[in-house]
Amino acid sequence: MTIQIVILLAILFLTLVLFSFEWVSVDIVALGVLAALILTGLIEPQQAFAGLGSDTIIMILCLLILTSALVRTGVVTLVGDWLARQAGLSRSRVLIVVMVGAALLSSFISNTAATAFFVPIVMGLSQKLRVSSSRLLMPLAFASILASSVTLVGTSTNIVVSGLMTRYGMKPLGMFELTSIGLPIVLIGILYMSLIGNRLVPDRSHSDKLTEEFNLRPYLTDITILPGSPFTGKTLREIGMGRDFDLTVLRLTRSSETVMAPGADFRLLEGDILTVEGQAQDIYKIQTAKHLGVIGNPPLSDTDFQTDDFRLAEVLILPRSPLIGGTLLDMRLREEHQIQVLAINRHEETIHRKIAAIPLRMGDVLLVQGRSNELSALERNNTFRIMGTLDHRLPNMRRAGVATAIFAGSLLIASLGWLPVTVSLLVGVVLVFLTRCITPEEAYRDVEWKALILITGMLAFGTAMETTGTARFLADQIVRLFGHTQPVWLLSGFFLLTVALTQPMSNQAAAVVVLPVAIQSALQLDLNPRTFSVMIAVAASTSFITPLEPSCLLVYGLGRYRFMDFIKVGSLLTVFIFILAIVLVPMIWPF
Repeated sequence: MTIQIVILLAILFLTLVLFSFEWVSVDIVALGVLAALILTGLIEPQQAFAGLGSDTIIMILCLLILTSALVRTGVVTLVGDWLARQAGLSRSRVLIVVMVGAALLSSFISNTAATAFFVPIVMGLSQKLRVSSSRLLMPLAFASILASSVTLVGTSTNIVVSGLMTRYGMKPLGMFELTSIGLPIVLIGILYMSLIGNRLVPDRSHSDKLTEEFNLRPYLTDITILPGSPFTGKTLREIGMGRDFDLTVLRLTRSSETVMAPGADFRLLEGDILTVEGQAQDIYKIQTAKHLGVIGNPPLSDTDFQTDDFRLAEVLILPRSPLIGGTLLDMRLREEHQIQVLAINRHEETIHRKIAAIPLRMGDVLLVQGRSNELSALERNNTFRIMGTLDHRLPNMRRAGVATAIFAGSLLIASLGWLPVTVSLLVGVVLVFLTRCITPEEAYRDVEWKALILITGMLAFGTAMETTGTARFLADQIVRLFGHTQPVWLLSGFFLLTVALTQPMSNQAAAVVVLPVAIQSALQLDLNPRTFSVMIAVAASTSFITPLEPSCLLVYGLGRYRFMDFIKVGSLLTVFIFILAIVLVPMIWPF
């Protein structure tokens, strides 16, 4: 053992401690790792910064932009609505539908691409179900990773292993050769996450944090059935107020009659006023519905409030605000300031009367639409405090087909091998820009830069593992410990080593380091090298213990997970996969 190996193992230990306790942000830890590797001379600066231009970074960046284009064009909303209809309002059914869908997609494209596609869908479903997104995002990432061994193209790691096998005179892996082990892994993984893992996944939905995010705040507003609306005579169930608009009807007013919490079979008439609760964006979507209208003072009907000059914002009523004690009917915000109040949020009580007649209080939050300069002027006068602005532009559905075709085409071309994955995705990004499915400004705003920084730092660490000989040193220890025992113990040793190395290193790098040692060991002991090759391919895709796998990194920040969450949920899953693999692999590919 050299001094370089000792230093690198010390850095690895400290890194895992910092990741586990999260005393500082994980991206800062990754930057610290990058600096430590350079300052200790373990790698050159050029090697350290090479990760910024690596295939992995470019691939994830392109995937994030492409999936953002799917969101901006409404594709994700359409798919999410379809999944919601299939799963209903049952969180357990949604969990299974999401995991099965992600596993199916991940069987033929990279697990990172599959996760990236489903992330915005899951975020939307979590809002529909009123559950924390953290309860769904980790199962999504795990399901995508589980399917890596179903086909040869399920992950690039399989292709790397197949290529290395040919160097030792073995036939390359067939397209579906791994299916006999991959499908059982998917089944046991989904079963585990449904029955056990789901109970271990943390719930990060704290009411105080949710109300800090403007797009998760519940609002109340009044909407009316407009003249000539086809909704007239239909029930609340038939018009899909909850299913299609994500709004909960709290109260219905018809002339002088008031119905509290009308049932799903209640029939609507023209002019009915519904007091509904929903999210900001859902309430805003009502403005574009042809048969429903948001009631303001006066109703929001003229085109002046549909231009790009206006912004949607949340405002907090401050102490000594002139709005306190007044009602939406009393305020002349529209006439004097061209500001329209769309909805009101008051946390401590559920309001069961016409919101336009509610006296406002300090601390109420209003969802308003108006010109930026007018909003700023009222903020300077301490009328209210702007808490955040919303992107009020609705999805560009006209380009939904274009965005879908570009996304699917990029993945198809890559899976057929016509272009490298990174090049194919890069071409896709250029096309979504050229076709205006998304603007560069929107794309750069949507990218999760923290995840990219984390990946960059750990790619450099993987390079150091190889250049210092640390990975090979660990592999040699496995051979020394298990080389003269039963083959199953040697196979187990290489599985565990590969799993361990896939945590700080990329899956491909771990496979490249361990596979040559495993094959040579098998040949020396007169064992079947294909058995070891398949086992290492499976082990390299067993990346559940830490969030350093790209699929896990995509959900790490969104789910507000901690490093230890993955250890808690992923460790037992890893054990189950190991038991399954150590039984099936020697049976299908005998020693």
